[in-house]
Amino acid sequence: MSNTIALVDDDRNILTSVSLALQAEGFTTRVYADGAAGLKALLENPPDLAVVDIKMPRMDGMEMLRRLREKSDLPVIFLTSKDTEIDEALGLAMGADDYIGKPFSQRLLIERIRAVLRRTANRRNGAGESLAQAEPIVRGKLEMDPARHRVRWGGRDVALTVTEFLILDALAQRPGFVKSRDQLMDVAYAHDNYVDDRTIDSHIKRLRKKFRSVDPDFKAIETLYGVGYRFDQED
Repeated sequence: MSNTIALVDDDRNILTSVSLALQAEGFTTRVYADGAAGLKALLENPPDLAVVDIKMPRMDGMEMLRRLREKSDLPVIFLTSKDTEIDEALGLAMGADDYIGKPFSQRLLIERIRAVLRRTANRRNGAGESLAQAEPIVRGKLEMDPARHRVRWGGRDVALTVTEFLILDALAQRPGFVKSRDQLMDVAYAHDNYVDDRTIDSHIKRLRKKFRSVDPDFKAIETLYGVGYRFDQED
């Protein structure tokens, strides 16, 4: 059964060309020409992944993603402007799973889509072990239930994307031990050759922001400059 990809962009040339390229690779596609229509469709009939442009009329991609994340952890790849690095960082900070800048290679986009779908499948199925059978993780105030993709801090729910969950899981598996950016990229972006370490930094910032929304004193994810990150169970 083919994966269904939703494309949300006000540029109809992009919608047509990318849709045809994806269909040629065996994907099923749905297209939406603005953020408002796209958001409604993604919530009512979720695809396997959405590719969303940031700059759109009626509702831009940032606002669309913000509203989507209130109800869904659907994987999202942002399309950003040609030279606006701030769009990339902000998109990840708001909960996008990946981003790609315009103009872009359709082959690159397809590879990014496959990489995010692999991460989603790994989270759901486990690598050699079914997540349905995986034991919950308890580290101080942190509770992680891989089978239900549920995270709690001090008894309060924290909604994470697939990528954020994988990064946090890698850190929480061995509290006090440092994970380098490369190690975290291997966990979250396995087999993807198109990712740089700034992406991990953006996801870490987003994780901290989410936990601080339920606990302003959250300090459990530590940065060791020039080395990587670690989870402090005693926080």
